[in-house]
Amino acid sequence: MLRTNQPFLDYLESLYEKQPEKENIIIKSYAKGERLLTQNETSTKIMLIKSGITKCYFIEENDKEYIVEFLGKGEIIGEIEVIKNVPCLCSIEAISEVTVYAMSVPYFKDLLKNDLGLNNFLLDVFAERIVNTSSRASYQQLHTTEHTLNQFLELKAKEMEISKEDMAAYLGISVRSLNRSLKELKDPNAEE
Repeated sequence: MLRTNQPFLDYLESLYEKQPEKENIIIKSYAKGERLLTQNETSTKIMLIKSGITKCYFIEENDKEYIVEFLGKGEIIGEIEVIKNVPCLCSIEAISEVTVYAMSVPYFKDLLKNDLGLNNFLLDVFAERIVNTSSRASYQQLHTTEHTLNQFLELKAKEMEISKEDMAAYLGISVRSLNRSLKELKDPNAEE
């Protein structure tokens, strides 16, 4: 539910430190609730999360929000859009204070051509995303909302603060259904 990638973070920190002018990779900060990327807009930077937690989400045609993933330190964002030369596929919003390493597009493209290390990290990230997406889809098909919610609440208690709206958007249900499920978890014998 909360993805992190410490080796990728270590790699980018070393690139940042090696820069003579500190202009190809800069450090940027975002306040809770601030968007790092906006769906359907053009990305001007590729970012790797240094600290904090973000949510990656789509706004559907019916204006419903669907959270794909929560991203933490070491997760890269904006790279697919630059590689494919397309607008942002989803929005990324800070759900805590977030600091990122922001790379310029020309620098990122140069690394793609010349840095095998970056390419290996990207291959690993893409493979991990495919595995996570398929695992999540099958898990949600095979388990009840209450079971999935229980696991989600355990993670929430340990790692992050999250609103009911975000929980519902992650689970793909309404807040009303979430409240019903939370009530059922508290008292399995409660009357509907």
